[in-house]
Amino acid sequence: MEVMGAPTGAVTLGAAHLPLRDQVREELRDRIADGRLPPGTKMVERELASELGVSRVPVREAVRMLETEGFVQVVPRRGVIVRHLSRRDVEELFDMREVLEVWAARRAATDATEAELSGMAAILDAGEAALPEGHIEAHHANESFHDALLAMAHHHLLAFILEPLQGRLHWLFRQSPDDVELAHDHRALFEAIKARDPDEAGRLALDHVRLNRGIALRLLFADNPQAK
Repeated sequence: MEVMGAPTGAVTLGAAHLPLRDQVREELRDRIADGRLPPGTKMVERELASELGVSRVPVREAVRMLETEGFVQVVPRRGVIVRHLSRRDVEELFDMREVLEVWAARRAATDATEAELSGMAAILDAGEAALPEGHIEAHHANESFHDALLAMAHHHLLAFILEPLQGRLHWLFRQSPDDVELAHDHRALFEAIKARDPDEAGRLALDHVRLNRGIALRLLFADNPQAK
C-alpha cells in the first residue's frame, strides 16, 4: 500500500488489507527481525513517520504494539529503544514453541481440512522455490508454514494466546541460517500431517523445534555462552 501524500522516497508498505498501524508494525518488526534495527536502536517517532510516509499516530500505535510483543522498551531519558533479547527470553520462547507446536502438529494431523493441506503444500512449494532466491524470501516462507501449522489446530484460545507472541516467534524463525534444512524438516512434517499420523507429526515437530533451539542459541550467544 502506498500512502497518499507520502514524501518522495518513502517506504511502500504492504498488506493493504491491514490497518495502517499494523502495516507499520509489520515493517518495523521485519526491520528488527532482520537486523536493520539492531538492539539498542532508538525509535524516533518523527523520523519513522517521515521515512514511512505516514502520520505519527500509526507509528505511535505500532510502537506500543511492539512494546507489548517485547521488541522495544521505554528507557528513562532515552525514549523507546529496540530490546536486547536475553538468553532467558529466547529459551522461554523455545519452551513455548515445544509445547504449542508439538500439540498443534498433532491436532493438525487429525483436524486439518483438505483445503488447508493444499494451502500448506503451496507454502512449501513456494518456500522451496525461494531457496535460490535468497534468505529473506525463504524466511517468509518459513514463517508462513508455522503460521499455517498453528491455524490448522483449529483452536481459538491458542490463537488468542499466541497473538502477543507471534512477532517474537517470527523473529525466532529467522535465527536459523540453514534454509535448506528447514525446508526438508517442513516437508517431512507436512507428509506426516497429510498421512493423518499425529504421533509422527508430534515427534517431527519436537525434533524440529529442539534442533532450531540449539542453532539459535549458538548463533545468538556464541560469544557469551553464559549469558542469562
